[in-house]
Amino acid sequence: MRYFLFIVLTFLISTLSESQEVIDLEIIHKIRQEGLKNSNVNDLAFYLTDAFGPRLTNSPGHRRAGEWAVRRLKTWGLDNAMMEEWGEFGKGWKVEKCYVAMKEPYYFPFIAIPKAWTGSTNGAVSDEVILIDVTSEEDLEPYKGKLKGKIVLLKSSADTSPSFEAEAIRYTEEELDEEAKQRIGQSGRYSPERIAQYRARRALNNKITELLNEEGIALLIRGSRGKHGTFKTSGGGDAYKPEAKISFAQLDMAPEHADLMARLIEKDIKVSVESEVKTTFYEDNLNSFNVVGDITGADKDLRSELVMLGGHLDSWHAGTGAVDNAAGCIVMMEAVRILKAIGYTPKRTIRIALWSGEEQGLYGSRNYVKNHFANKEEGILHPDYDNLSAYYNIDNGTGRIRGIYLQENDMLRPVFEQWFEPLSDMIDHPTVTIRNTSGTDHRAFDDVGLPGFQFIQDPIDYDLRTWHANMDTYERLLIPDLQQMAVIVASFVYLTAERDKKLPRKQNPVGKEK
Repeated sequence: MRYFLFIVLTFLISTLSESQEVIDLEIIHKIRQEGLKNSNVNDLAFYLTDAFGPRLTNSPGHRRAGEWAVRRLKTWGLDNAMMEEWGEFGKGWKVEKCYVAMKEPYYFPFIAIPKAWTGSTNGAVSDEVILIDVTSEEDLEPYKGKLKGKIVLLKSSADTSPSFEAEAIRYTEEELDEEAKQRIGQSGRYSPERIAQYRARRALNNKITELLNEEGIALLIRGSRGKHGTFKTSGGGDAYKPEAKISFAQLDMAPEHADLMARLIEKDIKVSVESEVKTTFYEDNLNSFNVVGDITGADKDLRSELVMLGGHLDSWHAGTGAVDNAAGCIVMMEAVRILKAIGYTPKRTIRIALWSGEEQGLYGSRNYVKNHFANKEEGILHPDYDNLSAYYNIDNGTGRIRGIYLQENDMLRPVFEQWFEPLSDMIDHPTVTIRNTSGTDHRAFDDVGLPGFQFIQDPIDYDLRTWHANMDTYERLLIPDLQQMAVIVASFVYLTAERDKKLPRKQNPVGKEK
């Protein structure tokens, strides 16, 4: 009996020791000190927003930001810092001029921005506005043959009523507890219903665009989603693709201003508008790039293994892409700066990646994974597939980290819970949830069975004032939150790089080795 108890006790001690993560608190202390006392976050924020402006994929602003990021990574001492092309994306584009105002029944200047990859007006245009109210494809029929050379207004469907709740919020402990209780299969940043609504809306918009192209209109004004002078913008479908024809000029407008015109027209009051839109396309280099750089590992047996961190460098163009997603790039750049500044030499190689084409379909990260790790379509694994330990992503705004999504990898719960412990004073109610989250670049890794993770972040006012919006500017950034994120990411990257074993993976869904 004693012998049996001895064996059980030995087994339990062995199991406990194997599950106990090794954490060098001195390194964590150095990361915290550097990240909080010598932060570069504010400087990085200025350059990635104010200095370079919008960073639409393949636009001049995007390329300027990429060149600057490479220079900054080299200054900090990273190896192999470069703009690595991943393949063909399509046209670059930028706004040269945008003016629109109501002339009748009185003068009123409007807030608007051209849709990405849409065309110009033929100089200045001035005409009566034609309102079309379309909720289905059948609603288009009455307008056929009546819109040539016209200025057309699409009515907004936005809710512009007053807000009676705070616009900026942080997660409560109760909400985080609900996250922690999630089960496998309960997932998604976007519900199936929301995805279905988006696809239906996009299909109808494509039909509207087809008709207006056939009609040869002069300008389309579209009341966008938003409120309080903030509105969303995006692109004209697949207009960035090399084969796409340049469409008529299109403006996304603050819904309050579009609805002002719509109400007047519905009361049979004539509305006329003057406008001039000038946009430029860039087709000299259709390939796009990711910014990458390394802190090379020093362990002869582990230096070929990788720990990656990243966010997407591209943005939409109505604002300066501060929260979506300069914030993620700021945090990841600051994290590698911290690790270099404290003199840390990792066992594994640490690689930062700032992606492009995320807003159009995770193109930069998906093609990086395809080129370096796994071609899912062909079922091929590249030699480096086994070398990646983890990829960490930031792309949910400026709000501080509150935990992490496991992407249904329950083997990592005890690991990440231990890693949060020495940082618990920086995180209110640290939360590890089994749930998947989607909609950003970690999915490129997770979809081929590689450990890719997005952190849980406080939403602040992400959906209303920042995400794809004209007010996504420097002012939306919370510098202390970005500093907190950088310290936590740097700590997770350090712990992953030093771990005896790579992080455990879910089952490989890809197939054969190359």
